[in-house]
Formats: sequence, structure tokens, C-alpha cells
Amino acid sequence: MPETVIETGAAPWEGRRTATAKGMLRKVITWALALGLLGLIGYGLRPRPIEVETGVVARGPLTVHVVEEGKTRIRNRYVVSAPVAGQMRRVAFKNGDKVKAGETVITQIEPAIAPLLDPRAKAEAEAKVKGAEAGKQRAKESLEMAHTAEKFALQNWERAKKLVQAKTISDNDRDNAERDYEMRAREVHAAEFGLQVAEYELAQAKATLFQIATPGNNTVVDVHSPVSGYVLRVMQESATIVGPGTQILEVGDPTDIEIEAEILSRDAVAIKPGAPVSIEQWGGEKPLQGRVRLVEPAGFTKISALGVEEQRVIVLSDLVNPPPEAQRLGDRYRVEVRVAVWHSDDALLCPAGALFREGSEWKTFVYDKGTARKTSLEAGHSDGRMTEVTKGLDVGAEVLLHPPDTVKDGVAVKNRGS
Repeated sequence: MPETVIETGAAPWEGRRTATAKGMLRKVITWALALGLLGLIGYGLRPRPIEVETGVVARGPLTVHVVEEGKTRIRNRYVVSAPVAGQMRRVAFKNGDKVKAGETVITQIEPAIAPLLDPRAKAEAEAKVKGAEAGKQRAKESLEMAHTAEKFALQNWERAKKLVQAKTISDNDRDNAERDYEMRAREVHAAEFGLQVAEYELAQAKATLFQIATPGNNTVVDVHSPVSGYVLRVMQESATIVGPGTQILEVGDPTDIEIEAEILSRDAVAIKPGAPVSIEQWGGEKPLQGRVRLVEPAGFTKISALGVEEQRVIVLSDLVNPPPEAQRLGDRYRVEVRVAVWHSDDALLCPAGALFREGSEWKTFVYDKGTARKTSLEAGHSDGRMTEVTKGLDVGAEVLLHPPDTVKDGVAVKNRGS
């Protein structure tokens, strides 16, 4: 039987050529997909820039403070004590009651008879009267000296105000004149207080001598308040037998307060009288302003909360123009004291969070066009937030704030803010 030939219109080798072209296309697509996958893997494994925060180095004012806990205390306080031995009646006053100098009777004492008949006690009483008179005279002289110093300081202050208007005196000299006048005025107040105390002690001594000179009468000794103010603390409230010098209560003026702070001796060395003080955490919205009056010359040892022995010094400060709200402060109230120990109006400042120690040198990372460059520098004073840079950085340089451990010199970084 003869074979049937079907005409397809194409040569046999053309079919084989078409199959070969299709195979090559599949290979090209496969290799392209493989190369694309390798590229994606390589792109995913490439090192990415580390996100960081940056700060700018700039010039500005810088003030360094010493911050410590402090407490208020009444400047002048007086402990009322029994002038004679005998039976003391009950004290009717409570903490916070108001008393007036020479008028308020705190308590009464019925003197004991036997000691008053002793000639030796009489001689001692006469000597106490003479000593009290001498103390009163000394208090008068101190008051006169304080008035003279206040008058001279007031003249200097008035002269300084005129020179300020003429612009022939510096602000520092003007502030010193004002501070000196305020301190002299407070010294006058303290001297007046001392004179009141001396007069009271003289009255007590005379009362004791009167009881010794007339032991037969059963006179009751009235114990008056030596100064005007408020009762701070009652030591002996109940009626009891007391001896001479027994403490009864404590009197003071809560409106005349000062700030006491226990500061480390190494920090107290840099504090000078007249330095500005900011009193914070006292209960009001705005900090109170003050000035350092005295840095005590003797220190003391105190055990810290961690059990470490520390040498501390008491620094006393006066309030400057306190607002009416500050009158609510009483004796032994807790406050936070910030004393200025160094100031510069134009310092090169770098954020303190950008600096770190490497050995004995200060280092920082500078942001340089997407790359972190480790740079050495010299640091000066610091307030905990900004640090003075004396060498190593220029104005406008960007530095990395709190760089993570993965940041090394030359590593690619990215500013998180951008």
C-alpha cells in the first residue's frame, strides 16, 4: 500500500530550529530570575546606615551649679529657760502661738526658799546682774557699730545707683554694693535682737537677786518672752520642779529665715559669698532667688546613704526679694539649693550626651556626610546638660548624641531627624 504524504508547507529542519530557540529562551529567563534573586539577597545583606540622633555645637552662655538638698532655718532663735529654781506652773502655749517681747508671760515659778537663803547664791546673783549689765552695754555698742556700717553701706549703694545711671560703674560693682547694704541691714536686725536678749537676761538676773534679797515673801517670778515672734517648740509643758537654766520653750520669728545647705567640701571651695542661689522644690511654682552669705570655715564628717564618709561644709544663703508665697516656709523645711560656682557668657558648648571617655581622653563622634568620625577634644566646665569645649570642635559641627555600641569610626550613619 503506498504511503500518504501530508504536505505541511515547512521543511523538517525548521521544526528542530524552533524547539532549540524555545529552550534558549527558557534558559535566559531562568538565569535572569537567578541573578535577580542573588541581587535581592545581596541588597538585603548589605550594611545599612545606623540611625542616630545629632546635636549641634554652638556658642552660648553656661553656668555651672552645685546642687544639694537644703533646709530652711530661723536666723535668730531664743530658748527661754528658768531663771530660778522652784515650782514651775503649767505652760499654756502651743507650737505656733504668737508672743510679744516683755509682755507675754510664758509661765510662773514659785521660787524655792532654801537656796535663796544661801549667801553664796546671793553673791552669784549679784555677779550675774553685773555680767548682764555688761552684756547689755556690749549689745548696745554692737548695735551702734551695726548702724554705722549700715549707714556707710547705704551711702555706697546710693552712690553706686547714681554711677550706674552715668554708666561709669560695672554691674558687678553695683551688685556688690547692693549686697553689702543688705547684709549690713540684716546685721542691724541681728544686733537689735541681741540687745533684746541682753535686756531680758538683765531682767532675769535682777529678778533672781530680788528673790534672794527678800526670801520671806512668797513672790512668784514671771517668765516673759525675750523677743517677739512665735513659739517654735515647747520643751517643758507640764508643771514640775525646775532648776536654774531648765529649758522651757523656744521662740523665734519664722518670717526671718535663711537657707542652710550641707555641701561637699570640694564643691564648697568654689563657692564665694555673694554668689547667686536658686532655691527650688520649696512648694511654689517659681524658684526663689538668694545669695550666699557665709561659707562656714569648718567642715564635718557625714555618712552618706551608701555608707561613704563625706566631708561637708554648711553654706548659708539669704533670700532676695521673696514673694508673699514664701512666707509659708517655716523652720526646717526641705528645699533644693542650686549655687552658681562658674559662669561664662560666651562659651563653645557641646551636648554632654555626645561625649564619652576613652582612656584619659574625651571623645565624640562627628556626623560627616553620613559617616561617623571619631574625634578627640578637650572639655572644660559642664552643667550636666551642656559641656564647654576648649579644643577639638568648631562651631556648627554635628555630633552624635548617645551613640550605640555599634557605632565605630567610619561607620555609615543616618540622622534620625532627617
